[in-house]
Amino acid sequence: MTKNARDLNEAIRRARIVEADRTDVVVELRASERARLDLLNDELRPVFEQAAKYDQFECAIVPGDPPRLWIDMLSYVVMGADKRTYRFVKDMRDKRRVLHETHDTGDMADKVTDYLAHRIIEREQALAGDEDRPAARARATAAPLPAGYRGLSVFLAFALGLLAGIAGLFVYGAYFAGG
Repeated sequence: MTKNARDLNEAIRRARIVEADRTDVVVELRASERARLDLLNDELRPVFEQAAKYDQFECAIVPGDPPRLWIDMLSYVVMGADKRTYRFVKDMRDKRRVLHETHDTGDMADKVTDYLAHRIIEREQALAGDEDRPAARARATAAPLPAGYRGLSVFLAFALGLLAGIAGLFVYGAYFAGG
């Protein structure tokens, strides 16, 4: 695209920013919060589309008081008390932690993108860590039983359970017949 070329998407984005600024003054504050979260959501749309293949993210604006742009089950973006500051928050077990605060939509989009990337890496490492545990290594290196032994062990477990059940019925019958 040349320097003089016009971009409708960029013009719409600028118009939304101007409209969001005007909305802060003219319209109720909740509509302004939602408009600013919509701007951030639009900015993050390509990232959210890429993140859709990972099942750990819930990237969506949920209306409420206040409206929130949820990133995953624990983190979301909400507008600050001044209705102009984006606040990236993560709910912890015993508290709520503010990960980042800014007035700039692009800056917040960068922080959310970085957060998504780090969460993906953490999950990959956790899944890979399961294979590194000693018990998992022992299972992987242990020689499997021959097919005949596996069938024998299943039969012995079944027979033992059957005998325990029969013994239990005799005890039960003797208790109620004798009483």
